[in-house]
Amino acid sequence: MRQSGFHAAVLAAAVCCCATAQVSVEVKLDQEQFLPGEPVQVAVRITNLSGRTLRLGETSDWLAISVESRDGFIVPKNADLPVVGPFLLESAQVATKRLELTPYFDLSRPARYSLIATVQIPEWDQGFSSKPVSFDIVEGAKLWEREFGVPGTNGPPEVRKYTLQQVNYLQQIKLYLRVSDASSGKVHRVVCLGPIVSFGYPRPALDKRSNLHVLFQSGARSFLYCVVDPDGRLLKQETYEYAGTRPRLMADADGEVTVVGGVRRGQPSQPGPRPTNAPPTNAVKPANP
Repeated sequence: MRQSGFHAAVLAAAVCCCATAQVSVEVKLDQEQFLPGEPVQVAVRITNLSGRTLRLGETSDWLAISVESRDGFIVPKNADLPVVGPFLLESAQVATKRLELTPYFDLSRPARYSLIATVQIPEWDQGFSSKPVSFDIVEGAKLWEREFGVPGTNGPPEVRKYTLQQVNYLQQIKLYLRVSDASSGKVHRVVCLGPIVSFGYPRPALDKRSNLHVLFQSGARSFLYCVVDPDGRLLKQETYEYAGTRPRLMADADGEVTVVGGVRRGQPSQPGPRPTNAPPTNAVKPANP
């Protein structure tokens, strides 16, 4: 009887190991280089080929993210990641959990970082980790900055700062805007405005609402015009072409800023929130054969 029980335990362990070997975790990043405060979007891909249905997302510890710098510094968390949301992952399916790390980890220090995601399977009392994925937090070259008051606040206006920076990424120079608190340096938002030519210099102007208007050369004869509000939201993005005259910003007596000269190409875009038809945070699909 004792020997039979031993064989049964070994068999059960073997079945469990066989099943768990068919669960894999993978981490994907949209890019490998970020400015301090720029959103770091992560997609955690969980593949289930165990032959069993998995119940995931029921507790706050089912998915853990750890971030460590190359010199061994463990990045502290500002808050717990919002990972709770139960779902079933059947065998031969893949689930993708999308997260933004910036609000929950202190990624303000320029360095090279390594990220690992670990998924816990409660039924098996076992966790599965992804391979490390590396990314860099870099300081851009500061081109311009200006402090401004946030309108519509009671009492003395809150003072923030606009900072234009350029970053060379994958052999392309991009222009970024950082909105931060003028006194504490807290970053409210970092937004990529678009590519800028190496010999170009952005032309910024503030309107009466403290919106920042930026015009910069993005190609041989093309220019990008962006408008950003004090919270760092991109309100407008338009493309202009050089056609006899070079486009430039002009402020009128009422504090409004417009583009004069050049020719606008296509219809003006009105950037807003992420589209509502974006893939859900727990997108599930069949696993690739």
